[in-house]
Amino acid sequence: MPIVAQSTETTDWVSRFADEVIEESERRAPGKPVVVASGLSPSGPIHLGNLREVMTPHLVADEIRRRGYQVRHLISWDDYDRYRKVPAGVTGIDDSWAEHIGKPLTSVPAPKGSSYPNWAEHFKAAMIASLADLGVEFDGISQTAQYTSGAYREQILHAMKHRGDIDAILAQYRTKPKAAKKQQQKAVDEAELEAEEGSGAASEDDGSFGAAGYFPYKPYCGNCEKDLTTVTSYDDDSTELAYVCTACGFSETVRLSEFNRGKLVWKVDWPMRWAYEGVIFEPSGVDHSSPGSSFQVGGQIVGIFGGKQPIGPMYAFVGISGMAKMSSSRGGVPTPGDALKIMEPQLLRWLYARRRPNQSFKIAFDQEIQRLYDEWDKLAGKVADGSALPADVAAHTRAVGTAAGELPKTPRPLPYRTLASVADITAGHEDQALRILGELDPEQPLASLEEVRPRYDKAEAWINTHVPADQRTIVRDEPDVELLKSLDEASQQSVRLLLDGLAEHWSLDGLTHLVYGVPKVQAGFPADATPKELPPEIKTAQRSFFALLYHLLVGRDTGPRLPTLLLAVGQDRVRALLGE
Repeated sequence: MPIVAQSTETTDWVSRFADEVIEESERRAPGKPVVVASGLSPSGPIHLGNLREVMTPHLVADEIRRRGYQVRHLISWDDYDRYRKVPAGVTGIDDSWAEHIGKPLTSVPAPKGSSYPNWAEHFKAAMIASLADLGVEFDGISQTAQYTSGAYREQILHAMKHRGDIDAILAQYRTKPKAAKKQQQKAVDEAELEAEEGSGAASEDDGSFGAAGYFPYKPYCGNCEKDLTTVTSYDDDSTELAYVCTACGFSETVRLSEFNRGKLVWKVDWPMRWAYEGVIFEPSGVDHSSPGSSFQVGGQIVGIFGGKQPIGPMYAFVGISGMAKMSSSRGGVPTPGDALKIMEPQLLRWLYARRRPNQSFKIAFDQEIQRLYDEWDKLAGKVADGSALPADVAAHTRAVGTAAGELPKTPRPLPYRTLASVADITAGHEDQALRILGELDPEQPLASLEEVRPRYDKAEAWINTHVPADQRTIVRDEPDVELLKSLDEASQQSVRLLLDGLAEHWSLDGLTHLVYGVPKVQAGFPADATPKELPPEIKTAQRSFFALLYHLLVGRDTGPRLPTLLLAVGQDRVRALLGE
């Protein structure tokens, strides 16, 4: 199938990568499915930074599918990696888990209370569920299954036979001049290496060094199951390998052609898989792209296995509003599942789709989520009326669905900040929420909360889990008599103007017009005067008026948007609290 030429001025980053990947795939493996790949280590909660490892190739793969090509998106679960340390913030574990450090992740017990058979399966499960919600289609490959079944036996024997060649490549970086090493370390430091621990590399270990020389393979101990082993001898002809465990002292001699309890070290394992799977496209984090790191070294080692390095864009870090860098082994960092509790899959997809891989961005768990939703809804409106830019249309299209079809969506997507305000004020009373939402638009009253789900449920979850108690909205039970008595004549007039207009303007749009219009009318301007027609002091008067209303209704300087708050409180109660 021919490639459709596309202008880089009008296409997005996904389309441009798709062009490159299709062209490269037809050159390397004509007639075969295009292979893109991701790698995830279930060493702990798989966080939103790791999700970029999946979303980048997913979006490219999906674009290729839309063009009619067959694609395989591989996710290698690096569950045969060593258990490195006990992560903080993970419930159901304690210091006793330290005894498992060095074992394969699939040999470590799951946290207490888990229904899964081991550590790796426990953390994989949550990610798999999130990827299903996000519409990510993939082929999962367990590296435990691959290694223990002997699938890589020929590749392991080949690596051992060519260990001298591998060692020579790695030595180029081990013996770098001091200045180059300093520059490399700076690149790693800037990349915040630890923030990407879950992205595929459990360790930057080069291999096993001992009196017998260098070996790119590490056995897991036959006694304690740990990888704290050193190969003491190896015979290429018989494949006899001897090793000793520095953790428990156990030693044994095995025949590597029959032995399935060990793995190639990371810098050799990754390029081996590129060749084995025929990977055309796989991104890597900043830490893997610095000089001497896994991706750079892998580009040389892959040739030993008869393969080529994939197209591999570097991807930047993903931050969280109000949080520092993320590390999957620490625990306590937001996962895709955490994000999907408070936002629809479409919004989360869009955050990854609209930024080029080398651009960092933040995912909001604080008040910023309301602004993000406003931006998303505004984009949807522009797409609908044909005024959106081509790249923005492409990002929106990739967010709302995949080549397989559109993702489930909220039938009536009311503004997130409105839904959050209603959920906040009603505190779980669905009948009250429906009453308020039903009054937002009298011409199209809401008949059921199902019309605003799942967005309403996401907004309610955000209010309940991410808004501090002192920022929650509690409407007064009784009027603030002292404050009402202290009002000067101008303030009394502003309250009277609001009360006089309540009945006529009792809708979201009507109340918006009313609350912004009162200060204008007081100053002698029409209620519908535009900002350009008004002096700057009108804005100051509006802020003062809003603060007064918040104090009278909820006893604070600020709160939910006033039109929504007024609807939530109800007309009779508003009149009572404002002293009528």
